[in-house]
Amino acid sequence: MLVRDRMTENPITVQAADPIKVVWDLVEEHRLRRFPVLEGDKLVGIVTDRDLRNATASSVVLTEKKYHDFLLNTVKVGSIMTPEPRTVSPDEDLLKAAEAILELRVGGLPVVSDGKLVGILTETDLVETLIELLPR
Repeated sequence: MLVRDRMTENPITVQAADPIKVVWDLVEEHRLRRFPVLEGDKLVGIVTDRDLRNATASSVVLTEKKYHDFLLNTVKVGSIMTPEPRTVSPDEDLLKAAEAILELRVGGLPVVSDGKLVGILTETDLVETLIELLPR
């Protein structure tokens, strides 16, 4: 089985120059935990809900809401993302990709083909695969 068989195609992305409020809103709206970060159409990073919590909670816990809102609208995604994330090819063996996710201790990997983001492979995709393959 290949990554292309189980990946989520056309993932929701954010731009590095977007304010982190964009990610905040996407997490709440779609209940997703990670988003590939682009500059134009080039993958430059990945940002997670944990990155977002770390960027806002530490300095906001004891402050007022207007400061929290200011941070959400001022801090850019590029400043909290993980740059140059490990990627996989859609033609990579799914087992190798799953092993990479486990080894790297990440929740997902962007899928890149010919230099373009084409999907994302997440823990959820892998668990859904496991559920389908295990006998009932």
